[in-house]
Amino acid sequence: MTAAEFRRIALSMTEASEGAHMEHPDFRVGGKIFATLGYPDKNYGMVILPPEEQERFVKSDSAAFTAAKGAWGVRGSTCVRLEVVDVSTLRRAIEIAWRKRAPKRLT
Repeated sequence: MTAAEFRRIALSMTEASEGAHMEHPDFRVGGKIFATLGYPDKNYGMVILPPEEQERFVKSDSAAFTAAKGAWGVRGSTCVRLEVVDVSTLRRAIEIAWRKRAPKRLT
């Protein structure tokens, strides 16, 4: 998985747009961030999952998914190691993150 592939998947979500937050590319729907690239470093992306989904992804693929540090991680921010995550798993995680943030009219 590359950053370009992560970006392509994130932008394939309905009404997704790319912006920037704290010097990292981010992906938004309805003005709300559902994913970012480059956090904690260029080898990672990040998705904002419901905590129970975060736990499921971390348990099923701990090489690819880890909770972000601190309060962000407790609230569902989940780091994704790009070089080890497979496309279908990442697509599921991004879709869940998108659904969490998308306006009701889109879901």
